Amino acid sequence: MLRPMSEPASNPLHTRQQIVENWLPRYTGVPLAEFGDYILLTNFQRYVKLFAKLHKVPIRGRDKPMPSVTAGRITLINFGMGSATAATVMDLLSAIHPKAVLFLGKCGGVKHRAEIGDLILPIAAIRGEGTSNDYFPPEVPALPAFALQKAISTTIRDFGRDYYTGTVYTTNRRVWEHDLDFKAYLKRIRCMAIDMETATIFSVGFHNEIPTGALLLVSDQPMSPEGVKTAASDRTVDTAYVEDHLRIGIASLNQLINQGLTVKHLVF
Repeated sequence: MLRPMSEPASNPLHTRQQIVENWLPRYTGVPLAEFGDYILLTNFQRYVKLFAKLHKVPIRGRDKPMPSVTAGRITLINFGMGSATAATVMDLLSAIHPKAVLFLGKCGGVKHRAEIGDLILPIAAIRGEGTSNDYFPPEVPALPAFALQKAISTTIRDFGRDYYTGTVYTTNRRVWEHDLDFKAYLKRIRCMAIDMETATIFSVGFHNEIPTGALLLVSDQPMSPEGVKTAASDRTVDTAYVEDHLRIGIASLNQLINQGLTVKHLVF
């Protein structure tokens, strides 16, 4: 039986906190109390499957927009692709106030020395996506929590790997690889890499007083036609580099957990 239009909905959501506390379980299928207090974010279901396999735990919310998996105090969430969904997950995570959020993303190398399989630890992100303008004026920089990036740096070296630092340009455009003017602009601003989420995650995390960081995996070199990502090249990256990327992310959060370190900004 249809409810009359004039009848009010049950349990109306009046406040922002009520909304995010209702929506995080709705998007993930996981009750609030069952999330870890340290969060890994990804765009790809392969990371979720690998995490589940490594820890022998089930994947939850397979039929939801944001499937996840939890082991101990760490929850990994696949939030999808793009700056709008990045903002959504960071808003929803304010329901549980995690101690740290680490984004494990893929990016395109802009500078030629950033080769496929390399790791980039961004010290800042350029807000080219537009979504973050709903949270801060354009002149406010998108920055990670320094202490979190420091922990990631230490962990990368523990794994015998090296990394690049620099800025990543975050765009809301998915198809731009043909645009020569845009490529010239990327060279002019001297960014190291390009992606679709990092600046949004940093900005919305700061807005919500959630410490955020990112570790990016170079998955393609889109400045040349030969380097544009294809289905075949993406499978190669997944096979060769994704598990190491994930393990470094897990170990970085475990370093914070085991040493009892805080990564909260002194002033949000």
